[in-house]
Amino acid sequence: MSATTTAPTPRIVPLTVWRRHPWRLVERNALAYRRMWYIFLSGFAEPLFFLLSIGVGVGKLVGDLEIGGQTVSYQAFVAPGLMAIAAMQGSLLDTTFNFFAKMKYAHTYDAVLATPLGTRDVAIGEVTWALLRGSVYSAAFLIAMFIFGDLESWWSLLMLPAAVLIGFGFAGVGLGATTFMRSFVDFDYVNMAIIPLFLFSATFFPLSQYPAGLQAIIRVTPLYQGVALERSLAVGDLHWTMLLNAAYLALMGWAGLRVATRRIGRLLQP
Repeated sequence: MSATTTAPTPRIVPLTVWRRHPWRLVERNALAYRRMWYIFLSGFAEPLFFLLSIGVGVGKLVGDLEIGGQTVSYQAFVAPGLMAIAAMQGSLLDTTFNFFAKMKYAHTYDAVLATPLGTRDVAIGEVTWALLRGSVYSAAFLIAMFIFGDLESWWSLLMLPAAVLIGFGFAGVGLGATTFMRSFVDFDYVNMAIIPLFLFSATFFPLSQYPAGLQAIIRVTPLYQGVALERSLAVGDLHWTMLLNAAYLALMGWAGLRVATRRIGRLLQP
């Protein structure tokens, strides 16, 4: 009598489990920062110092400005732009320098991909973590704006979701761009992009103060979309072009995430 063997039944993983996989990477990042909480908190300082020095200090010299038919203090004018910068910087930090170090030197993702997680989970997980970090910075900055009396409308409550959208746009592009970096020297290009955006996105001066040709360029830059969105919500100056600002940032983040997912697959699973 011959013995027969039965092939083992393949284990079917529920779809809900796969959807949770990116959160495992978020959990890993949160645990890694447990003993480096002071590094995480350092992101609160820079935008707040700019608000105190430029908004409060320089604001005494500049005086009031007009936004959407309303007269506001220079501090109230600058603060929404600085909140957009906080969202951008908080999201870019983890999807550029930190991501590159983990991928190139620490080989963190080699171990991650040995688990049920895939390259798409890595991309979504890192962007999600960056959004959480940027959202925490933005929420703290929004509270500071409330304390300083820089919020002119109840629509300002939507500034936090807008900051998440800003973070998504820059996190996606940052992650996608980092997959093309060969060494830390290449990050000079990141700084070359961030500094002009910081200075020329109508953050510190009204757009009307720039030359006409420069105005046209500023209108299509990514940070300006976030600055315009946050400033309109802060003063309650709502208009249909805000939908274009939001769509720009959403498309920017989606495109960057798609590129990052494909590039991570080529780099880590050749």
